[in-house]
Amino acid sequence: MSTLQEKMPATGTAADPSELLVSVVIPCLNEAESIERCVRAALDVLESNGFAGEVIVADNDSEDGSPLIASEAGAIVVHQPLRGYGSAYLAGFGAARGRYIVMADADLTYDFEEIPRFVAELENGADMVIGDRMKNIHPGAMPWHHQYIGNPLLSGFLNLLFKTGIDDAHCGMRALRRDRLAQLDLRTTGMEFASEMVIRAAKEKLVLAQFPIEYHPRGGESKLSSVRDGWRHLRFLLVHSPNHLFILPGAVMTVLGALIELLVVVQLHLFGRVWGFHALIAGSLLAVVGAQVMALGICAHAYATYYMNEKDHWFDRMRARFTLEHGLAVGGVITVVGILGGLVILIDWAHRGFGALAYQYLAVLATTLIIIGIQVFFTSFLISILGLRRRDQSPSVD
Repeated sequence: MSTLQEKMPATGTAADPSELLVSVVIPCLNEAESIERCVRAALDVLESNGFAGEVIVADNDSEDGSPLIASEAGAIVVHQPLRGYGSAYLAGFGAARGRYIVMADADLTYDFEEIPRFVAELENGADMVIGDRMKNIHPGAMPWHHQYIGNPLLSGFLNLLFKTGIDDAHCGMRALRRDRLAQLDLRTTGMEFASEMVIRAAKEKLVLAQFPIEYHPRGGESKLSSVRDGWRHLRFLLVHSPNHLFILPGAVMTVLGALIELLVVVQLHLFGRVWGFHALIAGSLLAVVGAQVMALGICAHAYATYYMNEKDHWFDRMRARFTLEHGLAVGGVITVVGILGGLVILIDWAHRGFGALAYQYLAVLATTLIIIGIQVFFTSFLISILGLRRRDQSPSVD
């Protein structure tokens, strides 16, 4: 990641770099129409409030002269040729020296006069502060489908999965303590960076605060793609919630498949009829797929814990209770039961002179058990392999 800096003055109040209070970080991609006003507004707020600070413009390979305009306005310019909202912010964060980082866009949608309120919340003990635009959106500032569909749905879904309590999780004006960056371990490069910040803060049990701010019509051309960026947010939410993406759907499919198979085997009447062989195949399919999806979910938990430094209390409890040998034993038993069912069919077939095969229901059940048993057996090994990376001595599946 490139972080070459233009050596330009950037402090609102002269101070030793080690004593800076606020770093205002502004991502920029072809914002020549508005970047100067944003930089000067931020510097004026720092000056008028007596904040020792700096304004950093994280330029995302602009082609309209934005970096020069920003530097001439008094900003430190950090160059990040890798395009992306998150890429720009990560470069800006790397250059920031202030105790607090205030984030805002370069398109005049946010009022830099709000900076003191963000700083006050951080001074009062918050680790991250996020603005809430949704009740103060000026006419023409946000497309209707973002205001009434996209933002409410994505923020609501984020809160459903992660219980953050943040009403506008994708607001671009926010602030955080710089010393929390290592704990957050932010990685994404696109617009989903906004979701990552909130999710990581919630997982790390950081103190979150929010308050209403105004949202103004932007200057210049919008870089947001509704479908692409909305999907990136949704995708990020799902992949960071293995329970909802894998475990719960897999458990539902497995249980439903087992119930269907039981319904067929015991010949229970349901909806006025007795269900037969084809229903048994459907139940087997659901059980096998469900077991595989749950196995993927457990592997996802392991990967997040061992490779992404996630704090996963559910997985920690499971790995403390179950070892590789437990998984191998369970998978082995299920497989052996299935094989025994197959042997019953084979012996009866031989007894009948290798004529027509019987026990169709038992054949499906035996096959299902063998497949699930093998899945459990080898998934246990995979989790153990992932666990070789663990950094502590806590119990693990190995």
